[in-house]
Amino acid sequence: MTENVYITASCTIADNVVVKNGKQIFEQKGTKVQDFLVAVYQYLAVNYPRFYKMDGLAKLGWMASEVLLEGSFDKTKYKPEDMGLLLCNKNSSLDTDIRYYDTVKTMASPALFVYTLPNIVMGEICIRHQFKGENDFFIFEAFNAAFIQQYVHHLFETGAMEACICGWVELLDNDYNATLYLTEKKENERSILFTEENIYHIYQTTHG
Repeated sequence: MTENVYITASCTIADNVVVKNGKQIFEQKGTKVQDFLVAVYQYLAVNYPRFYKMDGLAKLGWMASEVLLEGSFDKTKYKPEDMGLLLCNKNSSLDTDIRYYDTVKTMASPALFVYTLPNIVMGEICIRHQFKGENDFFIFEAFNAAFIQQYVHHLFETGAMEACICGWVELLDNDYNATLYLTEKKENERSILFTEENIYHIYQTTHG
């Protein structure tokens, strides 16, 4: 019998608004994505200087995971290798790829080159939160709730992990959005079932 998996927290960042568990926690209209993410970082009073070295995609995913886990997750209940990630987007690391290509015309930037893979955002999250389990990054033409639900369920059912951050992290120029879900087998007072319908509803609420 398939065990239930629950969404125990969610976070969305889009259109200069940050939402956690369906409630807006920060907004700053009229700023570009890089400036907006720095504003969110400062608002949360996070002390993590490595943040400033990241590219835009890594900053976006890292910040979404920071909001997602803050006050929502007790990682001491799990072994590091039992906590995993599954992320998806449409344009891979294209935003940074373009920026890096521009530097090649004069002098290639090593600082940009290290971010020319989409899974680097996962590395930044893992370094921050010590997630050492399964981690995968997939590219889709559009948000794919069915795949996220089926793949994460499979990882839980096979015992590959006990907790997972999953969702969508996309950034190209100033077009960006992140929708992340914290999934666990354990319920809490705000948890909902990790179903395709619930996954898509949270995404659609912010992104339309």
